Amino acid sequence: MKKIITFFPTVTAYFLILLFCYASASKIFDFENFQIQIAQSPLLSAYAGFVSYATIISEMVIVLLLLIPKSRLIGLYASLGIMSAFTIYIYLILNYSDFVPCSCGGILEKLGWTEHLIFNILCVIAAIVAIVVYEIKKEISPLKYTFLIFTTVITASVLVVILFYSSEKIIRNENNFTRRFLINPIIEKKLITLKNSNYYFAGTDKSSVYLGNREYPLELLTVNNRLDPSNPLIIHLDNSNAEYKRLRLIVRYPNYYLYDGTVPIILYGKVGDQNARTISLNSAFFSQLETEDHLNFILRTQSSQNKQFVLAQLNLNQASTPKIFPEILEKQIDGVFDSDGILLTDKVTKRFIYLYYYRNQFIVMNDSLNNIKRLNTIDTVKTAQIKVTKLSDGRHKMNAPALKVNRNASAYKNLLFNQSNLIGKHESREDWKNASVIDIYRTDEQHYIGSFYIFKKDKRPVSDFVVTDEYLYVIMGNQLMQYQLTKSITKYFESGEAENLSKE
Repeated sequence: MKKIITFFPTVTAYFLILLFCYASASKIFDFENFQIQIAQSPLLSAYAGFVSYATIISEMVIVLLLLIPKSRLIGLYASLGIMSAFTIYIYLILNYSDFVPCSCGGILEKLGWTEHLIFNILCVIAAIVAIVVYEIKKEISPLKYTFLIFTTVITASVLVVILFYSSEKIIRNENNFTRRFLINPIIEKKLITLKNSNYYFAGTDKSSVYLGNREYPLELLTVNNRLDPSNPLIIHLDNSNAEYKRLRLIVRYPNYYLYDGTVPIILYGKVGDQNARTISLNSAFFSQLETEDHLNFILRTQSSQNKQFVLAQLNLNQASTPKIFPEILEKQIDGVFDSDGILLTDKVTKRFIYLYYYRNQFIVMNDSLNNIKRLNTIDTVKTAQIKVTKLSDGRHKMNAPALKVNRNASAYKNLLFNQSNLIGKHESREDWKNASVIDIYRTDEQHYIGSFYIFKKDKRPVSDFVVTDEYLYVIMGNQLMQYQLTKSITKYFESGEAENLSKE
């Protein structure tokens, strides 16, 4: 027994040498994947670059210290420190993380997180016993080595906790463009084939989604939650003599609205009724429209003075002309291309959202276009990267292709689902080629929740999508996909009026 105890530090040292050699080698040979794994960690995402290099270097230095007899004791203390850090990291993952990521690779890739935790605890205990035996042989005071062991474990643990809290703050509020991918956020359910690839989502209700069609603008298609389409409703207009150029549909059940800002006109009808009547004509030219109720509309139009994009409110209960809010959309370069974006409605929280295409910002406001919040997406493009020439007639023309930051979005129950157009740090380029990425944000505060991929079908990318209580509906080419939302997403839903937007 005494002989076994005498050789225990040496045996432990060689075991740790093998462990760290294998671990560091596996990380080096698959470094890109290792960095991606660190970036998806719910605790260390913000420090993926630093942690990936620091871990490998630390493991290699510890191996050298353990190989040299004179520095072996230092190597054992270092081993104790790094294994304590790994142990507290796994403990935090299991108990304080929003989600539990996939297990680590390397020598322990077949172990789950709980088994991994047990293995690390055994390594910590082995390192402590080896240090104690080593120190006893050197006749070091028990008080001294007990203090050193305790300090090593506590220091390593505190360091990981500090990294955890600071990483959480950076990822959620001050993100440096490191995405955190949620675990199994959507589950593919059903697919149907549409008659062409010109459909877009016009609206939803509790049991159905409604589709408009760019090729047949007077057609309203209803598809229920079982993905059974009804016969399309062919709408008849009471103002059929107008020269329509871009008719679009919006459904706010039980009503639907047809609009064309180039005329300009807004028509109204009941879902199921073919007849649409004009409720606004020649009030203002506009390029986008959203509505909360029957007579209150939010428009994106252009200022008659400087031709810049502005938002406006058209309340047909109060006036026949819109009220302009020139201060909401902020000019950076030309006030047109740099302010281009998409106007959305969150019908549950009754908020309107404007997401810029060419910069990392979205604006949240109420139905009176006040109580404004300006929130940011996680990419770093603060200023639109565009080159514009102003023509003699006041129009603007883009000289070169611009860097598009945000492609499309859907807003529902206090969340913004943003289809980003930019690849983040430590992401797989192969996945990026084969999928669209959706980033999720809260709309009442600066808070990035996470991301997920929607993979292409038959090499067709996402052309439109919408979110409901249970499902994510996606159009890819002429295919309509239905995905079940899991608790990774639905737990963030807010079921009613959200916090006051004026709170900062």
